Amino acid sequence: MKSLRKIVFYDDLSFEVFEEVYEPAEDSFLLADAINEVIMPDDDVLDVGTGCGILAVVAAKKTHKVVATDINPQAIECTKVNAKRNSLAGNVEARLGDLFQPVLKTERFDLIVFNAPYLPSAPDEQETWIERAWAGGPTGRLLIDRFIVEAPLHLNENGKILLAQSSFADIDKTLKKFSQKGLDAKIVAEKKVPFERIVVIQASNLSK
Repeated sequence: MKSLRKIVFYDDLSFEVFEEVYEPAEDSFLLADAINEVIMPDDDVLDVGTGCGILAVVAAKKTHKVVATDINPQAIECTKVNAKRNSLAGNVEARLGDLFQPVLKTERFDLIVFNAPYLPSAPDEQETWIERAWAGGPTGRLLIDRFIVEAPLHLNENGKILLAQSSFADIDKTLKKFSQKGLDAKIVAEKKVPFERIVVIQASNLSK
């Protein structure tokens, strides 16, 4: 068992947060609220960069199948613990790997969520697991841009993407890139915090 940092609560759910695993914050809770607004009972859900598993577990309360991925092995173990802690272990499958690497090329989802590492960072700020949870490269867009390229390949017809990011990482650029991928993108939630604005962007794969 990894060392326990603390217990975090969201609604009637509780989460253990291991050392070197991102602790849920304003962006996590904003995205969790957005999930509850759009998720449907039969949705297949993918939570990319799951961290402690908070978003995967929130989704698993409403649907039967959630795949949660993370490059951090501590995060995968933490997610498994939290799914079990909230009696939802049967609904959450945690897979170790970078972004979509653990996802089969043929797998498609109705809802894909990602609380992206979005803060601008130097190369030496991506050396530990906890740093990699928030460090987004020189512009904050290193993982965001990769996600936008790959996510539509795993989205069902009429599926939706929910992405959380900061104003530090150029929100307008994200909206434009989703549009270039043929998705209808808009801001569906936002919160002002000191020095930045956190938003949730919804990108919809509209049926032809």
